[in-house]
Amino acid sequence: MATLVFAIAAYLIGSLSFAVIVSKAFALPDPHSYGSGNPGATNVLRTGKKSAAALTLLGDCGKGVVAVLLARYFAADYGVDMTGIALVALAVFLGHLYPVFFRFKGGKGVATALGILCAIDIWLGLATLASWLVIVSIFRMVSLASIIAALFAAFYTAWLFGTASPLLPGVAAVAALLVYRHRENIGRLMAGNESRIGAKKRDPA
Repeated sequence: MATLVFAIAAYLIGSLSFAVIVSKAFALPDPHSYGSGNPGATNVLRTGKKSAAALTLLGDCGKGVVAVLLARYFAADYGVDMTGIALVALAVFLGHLYPVFFRFKGGKGVATALGILCAIDIWLGLATLASWLVIVSIFRMVSLASIIAALFAAFYTAWLFGTASPLLPGVAAVAALLVYRHRENIGRLMAGNESRIGAKKRDPA
């Protein structure tokens, strides 16, 4: 029962869509209504408000950190084991993807996934972030970097904690969901028309 309570709490924390919350605070349009329609920091940045985009990024990353750290430091007192912590990690990520407070229309989860990984283990988070930065610097594609970094996250988890770790299925599920949420980007990557950082867009938002 305690594991379920922690998982539900994590899902509700994840359901706080900071792209929408910050946009309302800055009197900006609903992020679902322009650009990619994705409620995330990248789309908020299209408004030109860098501070709003930065707050969105911090908020989305922070909720992953908070949910997992709460589980790590308090769940043991209630008999919640590492499997339960992995479930909490998955629950907060699902909350971001399908937020109950915002008609289940969430973001792609890159920032929240990073927060989750850093809360599980700082080296896991930093290694995944380093992989993301390397791919971005080479290919200048955020989506490609996010997809590859997600796959590396599962590999790093197995490397750091072992393949028998109960954390691995949770991280692997988060990675799989993140890749799934990038399915449209994957289609554009395969077609060779995915946007690159710094490239001039034909129809800017």
